[in-house]
Amino acid sequence: MRTTFMSLFFKSPFVNLKRHADKVSECARVFHKAVKCHLDKQCEMFDDLTDQVAVLESEADAIKRNIRGHLPKGVLMPVDKFQFFMYLREQDKVVDAVEEALYWLSYRPQGLADEVGEDALFLVEKVLPPIESLSPLVEKASEFFKSPSEALRGEIKSVIRDIRQAEHEADHLERELMHKIFSTVKDPLSVFHLIRLVETIGSIADHAQNASDMMRAMIAE
Repeated sequence: MRTTFMSLFFKSPFVNLKRHADKVSECARVFHKAVKCHLDKQCEMFDDLTDQVAVLESEADAIKRNIRGHLPKGVLMPVDKFQFFMYLREQDKVVDAVEEALYWLSYRPQGLADEVGEDALFLVEKVLPPIESLSPLVEKASEFFKSPSEALRGEIKSVIRDIRQAEHEADHLERELMHKIFSTVKDPLSVFHLIRLVETIGSIADHAQNASDMMRAMIAE
């Protein structure tokens, strides 16, 4: 029945969902460059990279609005519409969290405390795989809803497991870094800034996992 439902669309909603996921992945790559630049303290491109993320966020938001605006009430979906929109919401929150993390970095233009800088970058690198997995996840899901098969379902579940594992590892590192901040950083203002920054970076992987959980629900029999 899913194939029949999909045939009623002039354009599959997963086409734009994939475009949105691609923007999210692109945003993650720029985010990584921006954090490395900020920690370098000699790099002068941080503001430009932050502006690039803001542009990508705006483009992703436009795609999100397009998706929402072109699904009229009563239209037949290959998946539950609520789950589809929840997936889109969580995928979009990834970009929002990336942008917020860069804003928090910008509040300390002198850089982060030396004792936590490398760990912060390591955390960023831990949250990247879940983000970059969203695009192939949507692509495989799009194929699945056009022509369902157990092989494709298995591939999608495998990507979801990878995202969940990566989020778990990022969550563990986030807790360790918070403990280190409280143990080594003495300035209360710096502690507040770093804790909020670490929480925001960690939330990136959280939203990626939430999106993958929605996808798991959509492919369920």
